[in-house]
This record gives sequence, structure tokens and C-alpha cells, in this order.
Amino acid sequence: MHTPTPPVAHDEVIALTQAWLEKAVIGLNLCPFAKAVYVKQQIRYVVSTARNTDALYEELSAELQHLHQSDPAEIDTTLLILPELLADFLDYNDFLDIADEAIEDLELDGEIQIASFHPDYQFADSKVDDIENYTNRSPYPILHLLREASIERAVEAFPEAEEIYEKNMETLRKLGLEGWTNLQLSTPGQKRK
Repeated sequence: MHTPTPPVAHDEVIALTQAWLEKAVIGLNLCPFAKAVYVKQQIRYVVSTARNTDALYEELSAELQHLHQSDPAEIDTTLLILPELLADFLDYNDFLDIADEAIEDLELDGEIQIASFHPDYQFADSKVDDIENYTNRSPYPILHLLREASIERAVEAFPEAEEIYEKNMETLRKLGLEGWTNLQLSTPGQKRK
């Protein structure tokens, strides 16, 4: 008899996501824009309850609309966290096309974009265990909804924005897999790589 897995506690999912933000994204300065919105508590954390991609599309659409209609001083960005869906990176990657369709369907092109994070994130033409992939590795699959106006303001304030990617790669090469593992960012039950 198959015993269903108990649902993940939302507060635990959010706490692990915040720890990842603090230790990796902000702590390693992988995104120089993240600290300000984190400190000002302008990040909305939403734990998905979707059990399939159709339901996730509906949740994503609702969150896109919510972000669009919110005051940026209150909610500047949203993390839609998927603790129980799209655990396979290829499935997650395929869903990103559907996520872009949601933006188009809601006519939010040029206003909101989605950044992608996943525990098994892998850049094209990289090997699974390449340390550079860890720039986009998170405790859970995440759809990060970003206001394009906020990105533009951040880029103006950080003139070397185009260099972030290269700096991140250099940071992770110096840190190495052991250094990343020492950050202790794995979710309960997740194997450390």
C-alpha cells in the first residue's frame, strides 16, 4: 500500500528559501539587487499548492496579476516556490515556456519577467556537476517574478550589471563544491551534491 507523502509545511519552505537568499544570493552577492528588497521586506513568498501544471498556470497567472496590481513599495518581487511540483529540471525547464505564455496572455510583456531557480539547475552546454550551475540552484523550484521597472532602476544604480554573470561564476569557482555544501542549503531529505 502506497502512503502519500505529507504536504510540506509552508513556513518551513519559506524559511529554507529565506536562508538560501541570505546565505547564497545575498551572502555571496550573486544578485547585488536582492539585499535592498529583502531588507525592506518587499519580497512576497508564495508556496504553490498546485498538483499539476494546469493548476500551476492558474496560480502563476494570479500571482502575476497580484504583483502587477500591487504597490512596488509594498511588493517589489514575488517568489512562487514549488515544493511539490516540477522536481525534474527538464520538466521545470519546459514549464518556463508556459510561464512566458502566461505573461503574454495577461499582456504583461515588458512589465514583468520570470527568472528561474531550481535545485538541479543546469545551464545549456554545461555538465551537471559544474559549479557555475549553482548560481541558479535553490532549495526548491522557484519562479521569480520581477518587475522590469525595478530591474531597470537596479541596472542604472549598478552600471556594471552585465558583469554580474561573470562575477558570479568567479565567486562560485573560488567557493567550490565543498564551500557551497558548507552553506547547508539543502532541503530536508534532499541529497547534497
